[in-house]
Amino acid sequence: MKIADVPASASGPWPAPAKLNLLLHITGRRADGYHELQTLFQFLTFGDWLYFDLRMDGEVRLVGEPAGVPAAADLCVQAARLLKEATGSNAGVTIYNDKRLPPGGGLGGGSSDAATTLAVLNKLWKLGLSLDELAELGLSLGADVPVFVHGEAAGAEGVGEVLIPVTLPEPWFLVVNPLVSVSTANIFSDPGLTRDTPRTKIPDPITGVGKNDCEAVVRRRYPEVAAALDWLTAFAPARMTGTGGCVFAAFDSEAAASVVAGQVPANWSSFVARGVNLSPLRQALV
Repeated sequence: MKIADVPASASGPWPAPAKLNLLLHITGRRADGYHELQTLFQFLTFGDWLYFDLRMDGEVRLVGEPAGVPAAADLCVQAARLLKEATGSNAGVTIYNDKRLPPGGGLGGGSSDAATTLAVLNKLWKLGLSLDELAELGLSLGADVPVFVHGEAAGAEGVGEVLIPVTLPEPWFLVVNPLVSVSTANIFSDPGLTRDTPRTKIPDPITGVGKNDCEAVVRRRYPEVAAALDWLTAFAPARMTGTGGCVFAAFDSEAAASVVAGQVPANWSSFVARGVNLSPLRQALV
């Protein structure tokens, strides 16, 4: 999608920010197959941009869906239709997605798009739902959606739905994308995945405590991600976000992160963004 395609009547741009899992511990597996987690989310000042053009015919349409994803399967469309169903609204919308976050990158792009759709349409359609009500709706779309709805850096437990707000340092991050899409389902079903990390008080990963239990499996299955981790670790302690494939490292300044970004191999992509404890979406809604 090109920005020129967005009509002047559309509301936006509205941010759908990336997130980082600063750590990801898998503490067990439930009888229903879902994994018990401990993780720590922080938002980035980088992400997708969404525009919303209200319609009078009650339909939900999408422009700019990710390649290979039918509109009906897109989380923006699902979120808008879920909101209509839950509230009985007869409103409609065309959603324009300026997509910047890679699928399968571990940055939460689809979940963030869904959360922004829920929060912004709640405002534009004047539905009056609370953040808790929106987060409850969003949970049915994905375990990460509630953290994007609430928009506060948080520790998360359970399957990711139990959120504990935290205040973290806000460093600059270099995020490196080795241009592979990692299947979360494949990683969590891998028999070699560690599933018994002891539960503990969620630590501060900036001090180097904590880890990503998915990293060993992703390294084995996706050598490109392993190479990116090894390359970035030469400059600063590197870690994988979520189930990958993007990797990141923290720096004291934008300038320091940008110097390393200038050395990223040409066959990968990267961006520099600041970690923030209040998401760009929450800031925009205020």
